[in-house]
Amino acid sequence: SWISDWFLKADLNKDGRINFKEAKKLLKMMNVDMNEEHACCLFITADKSESGTLEDQEFVEFYKMLTERTEVLDLFQDYSSDGQSLSQCDLEEFLREEQLEGEGSNEHALQLIDRYEPSDTARKNHSMSVDGFLMYLVSCEGSIFNPERRGLFQDMSQPLAHYYISSSHNTYLMEDQLKGPSSIEAYIQALKRGCRCVEVDCWNGSNGEPVVYHGHTLTSKILFKDVITTIANYAFKASEYPLIVSIENHCSIEQQEVMARYFRDILGDMLLTNTVDGVSSELPSPEVSSSKSKQNLCRELSDLMFCKSIHFHSFEHSRMSAKPDEMSSFSESKARKYSKEADFVLHNTRQLTRVYPSGIRTDSSNYCPVDMWNMGCQIVALNFQTAGMEMDLNDGLFTQNGCSGYILKPEILCKKESLFNPENPEEHEDYHPLQFSVKVISGQQLPKLKQKEWSIVDPLVRVEVYGVSLDQAKQETKYIDNNGFNPRWNETLKFTIHTPELALVRFVVEDYDKASRNDFIGQYTLPFTCIQPGYRHVHLLSKDGTSLHPSSIYVHIKITQL
Repeated sequence: SWISDWFLKADLNKDGRINFKEAKKLLKMMNVDMNEEHACCLFITADKSESGTLEDQEFVEFYKMLTERTEVLDLFQDYSSDGQSLSQCDLEEFLREEQLEGEGSNEHALQLIDRYEPSDTARKNHSMSVDGFLMYLVSCEGSIFNPERRGLFQDMSQPLAHYYISSSHNTYLMEDQLKGPSSIEAYIQALKRGCRCVEVDCWNGSNGEPVVYHGHTLTSKILFKDVITTIANYAFKASEYPLIVSIENHCSIEQQEVMARYFRDILGDMLLTNTVDGVSSELPSPEVSSSKSKQNLCRELSDLMFCKSIHFHSFEHSRMSAKPDEMSSFSESKARKYSKEADFVLHNTRQLTRVYPSGIRTDSSNYCPVDMWNMGCQIVALNFQTAGMEMDLNDGLFTQNGCSGYILKPEILCKKESLFNPENPEEHEDYHPLQFSVKVISGQQLPKLKQKEWSIVDPLVRVEVYGVSLDQAKQETKYIDNNGFNPRWNETLKFTIHTPELALVRFVVEDYDKASRNDFIGQYTLPFTCIQPGYRHVHLLSKDGTSLHPSSIYVHIKITQL
C-alpha cells in the first residue's frame, strides 16, 4: 500500500498513469537507484497495456521486479518473527548475530528503521519491511567499508616519518613521459584526488620566467608561476593537511630568485619555512607542518625549503649522520634492492623516503606501491594519470582517515626497538594471522561494456589480496552466462591473512571471454582493517575510480582468528 501512496504523489494530473520519465523521478524520490537501461526493459515488461505508461498496480509490479532480491528476502525471513516484517528485536538480533555489532545494537536498530524504512506505518510500529531492509543493506552503513573509518580517526600528531603520504610523480604530465602535454589540469586532478605530495620539475624559461616540463623530452612546457597559482587555489580543497611541493630544480640562480619570489608572493602565509617550536630531533607532525631540493640553491630559495634531498650512502651512514629534514629519493628498482636489507624498515621510522617509477616507464605505467609501503616508505609516488590496479590500491589505502592524504603507518613499522621483516611476518612478536572468508552471493545492475553494447555480460568476481608476500593471493568465482542485472554466484573464497594491518583487498568484476582476455567491468579496493563483517554490498568503481552507482556485488564477510 505504501508503494501505491507514492504513486498517487507522482500522478500529478490524477489520470491514474505515469510515463517512464515520471517513474524515474518517483523512484528517485523513493530512494531507489537504478540502471536506466535495465529499468527501461522492466518498465516495458510491466506495461501490459502497451500504452507507454503504467497504472497503479502495474507500477507496483514494476517496482517489485526492479527491487526484488530473493537472496535478501531469504535472509529477511530468517530473522522475521512473523515472516512479514522485522521487529526492533528481530533487527537487533540480525545486527548482533550477522553484522557482529556489540553494545548499542538495540538503539542502532531503531535508528536504521527511522532512516531507511519507507512505510510510515512500519516506522510508527518500530518495524522494518523487506524494502527498508534492502535500503539499509545497499546504503553506506551496509557497505563493506566501515563508516567509522571514513572520517578522520587517526592520531595526526606523530612525526611525518610515521605516515604514508599520497604522492604523485611528475604531476604536471597528462599522458606519457616523452611527448605528451604538461598542464595545470594535471595538478588540479591530483589535488582533488587527495594527493599530498606533488612534483614540480623547474627549468630556465624565456623572458626570465621559469617553466615546468619533463626535461630533455618533447613534453610541452607550462609556466612555473601558473603551477604555483594552481597549487595555491587547490592545495586544500580535498584535505586540510599539509601539501608537500617536491621541487626538482634545474634553474639558474637568477630564475631561482624568481621562483622564490613566486613562492612568497603567491603562497604567502600558506608556506611553512621553519618547524614549529624549534623541533630538531625529528620531523614535525602533519598537524604542524604544511614544502626537497638539490644543492646549488640561491639563498632566497633555500630559505624556503622545509626538507632537502640528499645522496644516500648507506643505512649505517644515515643512522649516524642524517638529519630529520634530509630525505632520500630512490627509483623503484633501487628501492627493491634496498628492501632486501633489514635496516630499510628501521631507516623509515626516522627519515622520509621517496620512491618514484623507473625511467623506462615512458608510457607512464606504474609499479605496485604495496611493496614499498611494506618497507615503511612514506612518499610512494605514482603516475596519477594512469588508471589500473596500482592506482586502485593507492586510492583504496587513502580512502580512509577522511581522505586526508595521510595514513598513520601500522605500529609494527614505527617501532624503533622492534624490527619488522615483511618477508618473515610470522617471526614478529605481534603475529596474529586471520582467516578471511568471502561468500560472493550476487551482483546488481552491472554496466554493459561500451565496446560490446550488442552483448550481455558474462560476469565473474575475483578477490585479490595485496600485502606482505605471504598474503598475496587471488581467487575467483565461475562466470554467469548472459546476466548483468542480477547474477548469482553463491561461492565462498577463503584466504589466510598473515599481516592484516598491511593488507588491502581488491574486488574485481570482469566479463568472461573464452576467446581473449576478460574485459574489466568494475572494481573496489579497501584496506583489510576497514572491512565490516557480515552481509555487505561492495559498491563498484570504474577504471578511473569514479562511481558506477548503483552497480554492486553482495557478499558475506567472515573474519576469524587462526
